[in-house]
Amino acid sequence: MPFGYVSPEQEMRDKADFARKGIARGRSVVVLQYENGILFVAPNASRALHKISEIYDRIGFAAVGKYNEFEALRLGGIRYADINGYTYDRSDVTARGLANLYAQSLGMVFTESRKPYEVELVVAEIGDAPEDDQIYRLTFDGSVTDEHGFVVMGGVADTVAGRLKERFRQGMPLTEALDAGLAALTEPGGERPPVSQLEVAVLDRTREHRKFQRLTGGRLERLLAATAPSAAPSTEPKAGAGEAAKPEGDSPATAPEGEIDTGSVD
Repeated sequence: MPFGYVSPEQEMRDKADFARKGIARGRSVVVLQYENGILFVAPNASRALHKISEIYDRIGFAAVGKYNEFEALRLGGIRYADINGYTYDRSDVTARGLANLYAQSLGMVFTESRKPYEVELVVAEIGDAPEDDQIYRLTFDGSVTDEHGFVVMGGVADTVAGRLKERFRQGMPLTEALDAGLAALTEPGGERPPVSQLEVAVLDRTREHRKFQRLTGGRLERLLAATAPSAAPSTEPKAGAGEAAKPEGDSPATAPEGEIDTGSVD
């Protein structure tokens, strides 16, 4: 056996471990269905480097990992969508077609290059009804998974997915879906991220023409205010005739807003 020989099986395992470690260093991204579409939520302190983007009329893209690598994939997807939409018909551009394109690219890089891409992707397409929505998750080796309801990738994805599973339900309104996503991304007892460190977008089936919309500024602040604990109605019983009224100072305090990791877009 030649000195330095590495079996193909060991080489693939080493590449997979390398990619997983790189992806786990980033912050998790949550994609979930809500009443009128698909919601994307990502902690992101950068205003210039986006984890969430639009690919085509009804198709959104989310990614975690190395920015330069998933940005190259995003741009390739946009070119594919533009060429096929112009050559054939706009309805021929689908999330399934994009997922197949990305799977081929990621699989080729994983098998033929010494260094695999350190990325995970979600390609989501909104349908005319919730049952027509499509969400595809792609991993660094080109594997494709057809997801339903929600998907979490990057960071401590399994832990975040467990928290989201406890809150997720079909047909949630946008405010409830955003609250579920933020709760999943926040450690128990931790503080919610401020608006300046959140990237939020939707594919909204009720919008005309372009379905993709970023939620920023005042609208996002109002949505976050609606999800705050202080917005929930009080369930504390009122003092009756035969019981003493509680002192005003005993009312529970609302949870303060907090900060989030201000690291890179990974």
